[in-house]
Amino acid sequence: MRDVLYLEEREQAEALLKPQRIEVLRHLAEPRTCTEVAGLLGQTPQRVYYHVKQLVAAGLAEQVSERRVRGIPEGIYQAVARSYWLSPRLVGRIGGTRRAQDELSLGYLLDLMEEVQADIAALDRTAPELPSIGVSGEIRVPAERRQEFLHDLQSTLQDLFTRYGGTEGDAFKLAVACYPKGENND
Repeated sequence: MRDVLYLEEREQAEALLKPQRIEVLRHLAEPRTCTEVAGLLGQTPQRVYYHVKQLVAAGLAEQVSERRVRGIPEGIYQAVARSYWLSPRLVGRIGGTRRAQDELSLGYLLDLMEEVQADIAALDRTAPELPSIGVSGEIRVPAERRQEFLHDLQSTLQDLFTRYGGTEGDAFKLAVACYPKGENND
């Protein structure tokens, strides 16, 4: 089972984004039959089988084995991933398709986050080593010092790009996001 499956196909999103199927998929974190999942959900096996077949057709679940019950074959299914990420491209942007070029705009930040999400989803998670780092924190900048802060941040990053921007060694991508903290973002 993969950690993450990055969904870029509309059919996959349509198959996944139904509350009943999400619940079925949750119960398929471990290999189970449709009858077992039906018992956990209080549904009929036929109803669960219909949803499992849709998930299998979309590549979100798979039959991992089969057993015989009273001479009748019964499939054992499992989700193909622990998490499913929807590509922002599936929804698109309301109000146009023009990419924001202003590095200080939220549109540019959304484009950057989409790029980061796609890059991470494309990594080979079976590789023995995936050197990476995630840093998050909160800073407070008085309005009168915003320009100074942005200048310092840009200078620091430019220094890193200059020192490590050669052609030798492993290539890493660095993305920095700075955005206003909402009241409910704890």
